[in-house]
Order: sequence, then C-alpha cells, then structure tokens
Amino acid sequence: MQDRFQVGVISSTHGVAGEVKVFPTTDDVKRFKKLKHVILDTGKEELELEITQVKFFKQMVILKFREFSNINEVERFRGKSLYVTRENAVKLQKDEYFIADMIGMRVVTTDGEELGTLQDVMQTGANDVYVVEKKNGEELLLPAIHDCVKLVDMEQGVITVYLMPGLRDL
Repeated sequence: MQDRFQVGVISSTHGVAGEVKVFPTTDDVKRFKKLKHVILDTGKEELELEITQVKFFKQMVILKFREFSNINEVERFRGKSLYVTRENAVKLQKDEYFIADMIGMRVVTTDGEELGTLQDVMQTGANDVYVVEKKNGEELLLPAIHDCVKLVDMEQGVITVYLMPGLRDL
C-alpha cells in the first residue's frame, strides 16, 4: 500500500506573491479547502508545505504556501507533484478504495478463471472502468459496477468479477 497520494501538479505561478496554479489529480477538487499540508516533490527533495490560502479558477486550484512569499521562490516548481500522506487522504466510504492501492491486484472471475492484473482505472464520469492486462498482453476493459465487480479483497490482493456476456469480445 502506498503511504502517500498525488493530489495535484503545479502548472504555473499565479501573480507575484508566491501563489501557484495546481492541476488537481484528485477526483474531489474541493478537498483542497480542508487540506492544511502537502508534500512537494522537487525531484531532489521533498518539502512539507503549509497551505495558507485556497482559491478556485476554472479547473485549477490556486494555492498559497506559508513558506513562499514571491514568484521567484516558486517558479522552479512548475511540473512538480503535490502529495498528501495516507493520514491526510480523503476518508473512504464502504466499498471505496484508493486506485493506487488496487493497481497490480489479480483479477479472477467468479468461476475461478485468472483474467490478469489490474493495470489502471479509467474514470469516465458514469462509472470507473478497470483496465486488466491479460497474460497474453491484451487489455480487457471491465466496468466497475456491482453487476460486474463482485468482491475486492485488499488483504489477498484479488478482485473477483462476473464476466458479463460480451465483455470478453470487446
């Protein structure tokens, strides 16, 4: 399991007072209002930063950090990722899981057939889609709906699915 999760990527500076525009990589952009700290991965080191102000502009989040007061201090962070620790991550509801924790899990059918390994989860808006890499290298796309996904066993690292008619042929 991962200890931290990416919540955004700094895309540019904003103004001259050290604010940054962040492209959110979390499915709940409003979570930034509740965040007090993030970890900035500079590529050379990790900096724990305190968030002092949050604004929203179009699909971006504008953040101000206590540690920086002018544009020159934050310009070098373009393209760098922001993370939160597991303790600061969004609290999950029943039957919800972090995608990062699911990647690499085995996927089997209710009949016991080994389908492959979960490689990615596409978020389509209507429902998520599990991207399963089969043993022959081909991909199988499975809708993450209750009719298809029957059990996610995090401890065993196995996702049990009902392979609905026609899905194997897509």
